[in-house]
Amino acid sequence: MAQSEALWSRLVRPLALSFALLSAVGASAQVKLDISVPWGPNEFHSLDAAAFAERVTKETNGEVVVTSRPGGELGVKANESVRAVSENVVPMADLALFQNASRGPALAVETLPFLVNDYEQLAVLHKSFRPVWEAILAKNNQKVLYLVPWPKQFFFTKKPITSIDDLKGMKMRTLDKLTTDWINRLGMTPVQMTNLEILQALGSGMLDGVPTSAGTAVAQKYWDFMKYGYETNHIWASNVMTINMDVWKKLTPKQQATIERIGREMEPGFWEASKRDHATKVAELASHGMAIAPMPKPIIDEMRTRTQVLWDTYTKPMGEESVKALADYRKATGR
Repeated sequence: MAQSEALWSRLVRPLALSFALLSAVGASAQVKLDISVPWGPNEFHSLDAAAFAERVTKETNGEVVVTSRPGGELGVKANESVRAVSENVVPMADLALFQNASRGPALAVETLPFLVNDYEQLAVLHKSFRPVWEAILAKNNQKVLYLVPWPKQFFFTKKPITSIDDLKGMKMRTLDKLTTDWINRLGMTPVQMTNLEILQALGSGMLDGVPTSAGTAVAQKYWDFMKYGYETNHIWASNVMTINMDVWKKLTPKQQATIERIGREMEPGFWEASKRDHATKVAELASHGMAIAPMPKPIIDEMRTRTQVLWDTYTKPMGEESVKALADYRKATGR
């Protein structure tokens, strides 16, 4: 019996050690990546990020485990996302281009007023500017995996707008210098404030209107303060999913190819999710008694005429590549 046990020990222990070593190698080969997502868990961009993470994990057979962390769980502010990925504070992030324009002014080109009418024109703008954006993000040590817009934009107001003159003196919320410039050019009174201050300002009469998306209007229950919503598409905003370049280079070529393919395949569906989110939120606003309609074309045309000078003013400091990209877009769309 003792000889049998000794023989068994000599056979089994090396095998056990081999399995342990193989397990250790397998565990060390697995890559775990968190995505910093500043938006709430139910925002469609957050849902996109979660779906992307799940598919990457599945199609790499668990070699790359990606986890979406919505609601700012990782402690990265929206306007610090590019820096955070650049410095590998977080390996990946879903981030809004315009909010990170401090890392490259061209990231904010979508916010030029009344430059883009609809999703179709936005796709043309992306074709012109995507190489510029990807180059900026590459200089910030990261790679773009997919690019998706937020939904359409509105003017939400307390009073109806039937002509451009109805805007005169209207106290409208602004975000930054560019927003303030074009709000002034439309005859309105700019009031710069944070998102958290809006509801109190509407209730106290400090604001008469807010330019934003239907999603924000639903989240903040604008029907308690305003009656009208006019689709203007005065600006657009898009998000990118990025990954730190040092992290990317550590992945195998097969893993990289799989992740790139997934981003490429999912991006069109994410655009459709943006459109569906818009339609869903518009319906919800209407269900609460808000009058939702397109801004009349003559008013939009006048808005564009008054603000178009800002396109060149704000694009020139973005550099020659941006100036050329804007010219390409305008030629393609006849703007």
